[in-house]
Amino acid sequence: MKSIAVFCGSSEGSSSIYKENAVKLGQELAKRGITLIYGGANVGLMGAVADAVLEQGGQVVGVLPHFLQNREIAHKGLTELIMVNSMHERKAKMADMADGFIALPGGPGTLEEYFEIFTWAQLGLHNKPCGLLNINQYFDPLVSMFDNMEREQFMQPKYRSIVIAEYTPEAILEKFSTYSAPSVKTYLTEKRT
Repeated sequence: MKSIAVFCGSSEGSSSIYKENAVKLGQELAKRGITLIYGGANVGLMGAVADAVLEQGGQVVGVLPHFLQNREIAHKGLTELIMVNSMHERKAKMADMADGFIALPGGPGTLEEYFEIFTWAQLGLHNKPCGLLNINQYFDPLVSMFDNMEREQFMQPKYRSIVIAEYTPEAILEKFSTYSAPSVKTYLTEKRT
């Protein structure tokens, strides 16, 4: 695994534990020689994870839409900053560049990014791992929702396996190293289960 895209909040959240663990993730990525691909901003958890990678001598590639650069949130110290025209272009570029995806705590934008990449995995558009770094049990309600989707038969058990939720950067990266994507359902040839 050479690169991981990280989706996370543009704020630091209500507790210092969020930033502390974003820093730990950045340090662990740098230690393993994994390039960080992220949204390119210098604020919130986004800035914290990027700074941590850079401080450890790692590589960081930011992907930022022009309209956000004009709001003066572009990180100036990155290995590379790629400017794009839209949020859609940003997500597509990050998806192309990354070998895996980790969501840290964040708001609706973070969840939207995670759900799109998860859905692409479910559809077989990629076979890369999709993780939730469950800092301070932030994602417990979401993990419960995935369990409910499976229980209520709105998601097959094999797709529930796409959700990798762990409490530490080390644990999530270990799971990534052994990840095997489920087979993709073709609605024409498989019975609905």
